[in-house]
Amino acid sequence: MKGSYILVIELKEEKTIQVGKLGKIVFKKGFYVYVGSALNGLEQRISRHLRKTKKKHWHIDYLLDFVEVVDVFYKENKVTEECKIAKMLDKQLFSIPGFGCSDCKCEGHLFYDPVNRIMQIIKNFHMKRYVLYKHSKS
Repeated sequence: MKGSYILVIELKEEKTIQVGKLGKIVFKKGFYVYVGSALNGLEQRISRHLRKTKKKHWHIDYLLDFVEVVDVFYKENKVTEECKIAKMLDKQLFSIPGFGCSDCKCEGHLFYDPVNRIMQIIKNFHMKRYVLYKHSKS
């Protein structure tokens, strides 16, 4: 399965986190949306993000150590829509500059806003909800 995905995550308290080469970032308490893609193994990529134990490879890996993944959405596609989705989110939500976009020209692939606003916007993408309970978070 190939396509794009969105992680909706919650950070329960403000935290300063060293994010690879991006450096230290202060993350406010609240809800975030991360946009990613996988052109080989979408389900495996999402499952990897849900595991707590993993080698740090992407910016999101550093943040996932401190948050709870509250929802995941995905869309199957033969080409990535990651940047298209990120650009639409960037027009409506607060972005974290440089996060998750070291291989493209987007402002960022991580966004912050109240959860009700996040969920309203995600509805417009017509993505499927990923079933979280079938995967171990350890």
